[in-house]
Amino acid sequence: MTASAATRITRLRGEIRRHDRKYYVEATPEISDREYDRLVDELRDLETRHPELITLDSPTQRIGDEPIGALQPVRHRVPMLSIDNTYGVDDLLAWGRRVEKLLAEAGDGRPPRWMLELKIDGVAVSLAYEAGRLVQGATRGNGVTGDDITHNVRTIHGVPLVLVLDDPPPLVEVRGEVYMTNSDLVTLNERQAAAGLPPFANTRNVTAGSIRLLDPRESATRPLRFLCHGAGEATPLGVTSQSGLLAWAAAAGLPVAPRTEVFASLHGLVERGQELIEELHELDFEVDGFVVKVDDFAQQRLLGTTAKSPRWAIAWKFEKFEATTRLAGIRVQVGRGGTVTPVADLEPVELAGTVVRRASLHNADEVARKDVRVGDVLVVEKAGKVIPHVVRVEKHLREKRLPVWHPPTECPECSTPLVKDPEGVYIRCPNIDCPARSRERIRFFASRGAMDIEGLGDKLVEQLVATGLVKHYADLYALEVGQLEPLERMGKKSANGLVEQIAASRDRGLVRVLNALAIRHVGPRVAALLAGRFPTIDKLAAASAEELAAVPEIGPVIAASVHEWLASEFGRDTIAGLAAAGVRLDVPEAERVGEGPLTGKTLVVTGTLERFSRQEAEEAIRRAGGRAASSVSKKTDYLVAGAEAGSKLDKATKLGVPVLDESAFEKILAGET
Repeated sequence: MTASAATRITRLRGEIRRHDRKYYVEATPEISDREYDRLVDELRDLETRHPELITLDSPTQRIGDEPIGALQPVRHRVPMLSIDNTYGVDDLLAWGRRVEKLLAEAGDGRPPRWMLELKIDGVAVSLAYEAGRLVQGATRGNGVTGDDITHNVRTIHGVPLVLVLDDPPPLVEVRGEVYMTNSDLVTLNERQAAAGLPPFANTRNVTAGSIRLLDPRESATRPLRFLCHGAGEATPLGVTSQSGLLAWAAAAGLPVAPRTEVFASLHGLVERGQELIEELHELDFEVDGFVVKVDDFAQQRLLGTTAKSPRWAIAWKFEKFEATTRLAGIRVQVGRGGTVTPVADLEPVELAGTVVRRASLHNADEVARKDVRVGDVLVVEKAGKVIPHVVRVEKHLREKRLPVWHPPTECPECSTPLVKDPEGVYIRCPNIDCPARSRERIRFFASRGAMDIEGLGDKLVEQLVATGLVKHYADLYALEVGQLEPLERMGKKSANGLVEQIAASRDRGLVRVLNALAIRHVGPRVAALLAGRFPTIDKLAAASAEELAAVPEIGPVIAASVHEWLASEFGRDTIAGLAAAGVRLDVPEAERVGEGPLTGKTLVVTGTLERFSRQEAEEAIRRAGGRAASSVSKKTDYLVAGAEAGSKLDKATKLGVPVLDESAFEKILAGET
């Protein structure tokens, strides 16, 4: 009987570990929680009847042992150094240039590849595995000595007690972050409230306290999680890079952070990081920045460390601002692309120096995941002083049953049945002529960064769409004074002025038009890159997706979006309508990028200019054959400085970069210097 029990125990342990990996590492669970619990219950029952078969790495041992008397010190085999940090892009890019210089001085002229990782707001720990089995967990402490928290680490389900490797290394010291999700904090605080205990303030505080408890049975009741981001001392793992290490960790059954990417250029990493800030609401855990690392281990070794920090890594942090308020209502907005977005109407609350009355709830799935209900007390956050979003619901403060919010099934503007993205979370209005979509498209088309039609504000756009005078971009150019004069707040003078402004916008050129059309992924910079390669709309429309992707900095995703839009019926009709209205759909010959007075030169624009907007100045640089960059470096040929130039001017002065005022800038554009 013992032999058959041992066989069944071994199989159950293997099956449970596999399901742990599916759930915590791969996020692809195959069975329900109830089915999982049945497996654990069977294993626990067998081990109770055969205690001689219990081992420390059994999944049943996560419940925790007897309390310990005190935490014992642990000296780290390799110091857990802190990481220098920066809050600014300019400083991050300057750090990157220093890294490149140090590598060149050390004899490695290869351009580094850069890894972007999420900086989890949790507690740094080290986990030691010998022959694939967890033998010790420790806090970072002072970087040299931490506290032994093995008894608590064993209770964390995301920490494998045994690495799932056929040939595990004799020793590997895994580094990572213990944290708690926002949804788990909500559940924990509900338990606290039911027991008459005070709620926990935030995920980091409860994590820091839980991981240092003396009683592992209490720690086991706290839903802690773990994400791996590095390694200390280790026998050779057969990997040569940070990205390779994380791939090895995932294969070993260790959870790794999502959204980790490697970039050939630091500028590309910065652009992606700025995009990611807007996507953090999709995560169920707190992030207070990013960690940027040189990917190659050989280059890391060449760079080495200071007394406190590695030279090959830096934390790119952003400030987080948090406040609590009550949800007064949920309404939906329809965007120019048809996306239906739920918006939280909040009781006014001050956040990062401004009064916040609204916060995006992003999509219906997120509302359901966070269980947001009208009347709830919400924690609202701004990360990096950008768009506020809802972090979590304080469910322990929910005084009564509140109705569940359900998303609309029809467009609130045109009553068209809404559709859900086939593989996404967004619902959309598919009606291209939906008044809400038309209104938002026209608003963007007329905005300063697009066609810059002065006098065509939001209220007037609403009237034009509501009265049926404007449905498509081309309709603007058919407007007459007599049609505009009766509208609210118009009059003859205002109507004449608006018609003149609309007429003037005909000559903005292809770059402005491409940006104004609100094609997905196309902003001013992408528009300029496309127009530089395809200076007429006909040439752009005739280009294949492959030809578009071949344009530097474009790539396949942007190329596919542009090609699809131009080939669509809506796109073709839009272009035809604008052409018939006399809108210029090419780059004027005089503005086409070629040889010019700034050919081969890199310029940075900063501060406020009197006769140029930032976009206009950069367009002028490109027309003159130059490159408009966003940050100052030793490779910058000129800094164009207006009023309130700030840190870029200081840096240019320090580096000896020539500084141009507006008059000198105009002269160099004209080839006079």
